Amino acid sequence: MVIILWVVLTPLVLGVLALGLYFLKAIVQGTIEGLRSDPEAEAAAEETAARVAALGLLPAERQNTELAAPLRPALTLALAAAKAGDWQPAADLLDETAEKRDWELRAHFCERLADLAADDDAWLLSWEAASPDDPAAALLRARSTVFLAWNIRGDKRARYTTQEQFEGFRRTLLRSRDEHARAVALAPDDDPVPHVGAVWTAIGLGLPHEEMRLLWKEITSRAPHHYEGTFSALQYWCAKWRGSEELARAFAVRAAAEAPAGTLMSVFPLIAHFEHDDSDSADVDRTPEMFATVDAVLADVASADPNHPRLPEVRHLLAYYLYLQERWDEALEQFRHVDGHAGAFLPWRYRGNAAEEFCRMRDECVANGSGS
Repeated sequence: MVIILWVVLTPLVLGVLALGLYFLKAIVQGTIEGLRSDPEAEAAAEETAARVAALGLLPAERQNTELAAPLRPALTLALAAAKAGDWQPAADLLDETAEKRDWELRAHFCERLADLAADDDAWLLSWEAASPDDPAAALLRARSTVFLAWNIRGDKRARYTTQEQFEGFRRTLLRSRDEHARAVALAPDDDPVPHVGAVWTAIGLGLPHEEMRLLWKEITSRAPHHYEGTFSALQYWCAKWRGSEELARAFAVRAAAEAPAGTLMSVFPLIAHFEHDDSDSADVDRTPEMFATVDAVLADVASADPNHPRLPEVRHLLAYYLYLQERWDEALEQFRHVDGHAGAFLPWRYRGNAAEEFCRMRDECVANGSGS
C-alpha cells in the first residue's frame, strides 16, 4: 500500500514543487527586470557616474587599500632600499627627524620601517652590526618586535587563536619590553617615540592601569599632543583592550580639550565613539553632541599643517561621519582629498570591502550634493 501511494503521490509532489519553482523564478526575474527597466533609476545612476568621472574620482578597483595616502618619496625610497638590503636611507631618514625634533614624522616613519622589519629584518641586522648603539636602529628593533608579536598572534578573535600563538605572542612581547628600555636609553632625552611603541607592548601584555599612566606621563612630558601616542593610548583604554567605554571617552575628551588647534586631537572623541558604537542606526551619529564633535574636527583639520603625517587618516574618518550626517558637500570635500586610497585603519579596515564601501559613500555624496 505504501509503495502504491508513493508511486501515485511522487509525480504530484514533484509537479507542485516544479510549479512553485517556476512561479518563484518568474517573480525574481520580474523584480530584477522591473529594477532594470526603471528609467528614472537608470538615469540617476548614469548621471552620478558622469559626475564622479567629471570630478576625476577613481573607481573601486583603482583604490589603494593598503595606505591612507601616498607615502612620502623619501620613505618610499628608504623602504625600497631596505628591501634590497641597504639600511642607510632609513638611517638618514630617521636621523633627520631627530635633528628637526619632528616626533610626529619620526613615529610615522618608524611605524612603516618597523612593519617591514617584522617581515624581513636582514637589513636591520646589518645596520645593528655596523652601528650597534644607533638610537634609530634600537628604536626600529623594539617597534618591529611588537609588530612581530602581533603577527605571531594573528588577527583573529581569541577563540580562534591557538595556545601556541598566544605563548609566542607573550614571549615576543616580553622581549620587546627590554628592547624598548634599551631604545629609551639610547634615544635623545626629548624623544617620545620609544615610549609610544611601548604602549602596544602594554596593550598586548595587559599591563595594569597604573603602569600605563606612568608610560603616558613619559610621552606627554616630551610631546604633550603627539598623535600616534594619543591614538595608541586610547586603544589601551578602549573596552576591547584594557579599559572601558567610559575610560576611553574620558581620555579622548580630555586629550581634545587640552590641545591647541591644528594638533588633530579633536578627532579622538570621534574615534572613541567609533570604537564603542554597536548600533545599526545612524541616529546615534546625528545627535547635537555628535554634530558638535564633527564640527570641531573640521575646524582642527582646517588649522592643521597640510604636511601633518596623520592628516589623511583624520580626513578618512571625518568623511565617514560627515556622510553619516548627510552633510554631502562637506563629506565630498574630504573624500576628494584622500581619493585613490582606502586603506585608513578607521573606518575602512573595519568594512568588508574597503574600496567598494569608500566609493559607495563617496558616490552617494556626489549624487546628493550640490554638484560642486
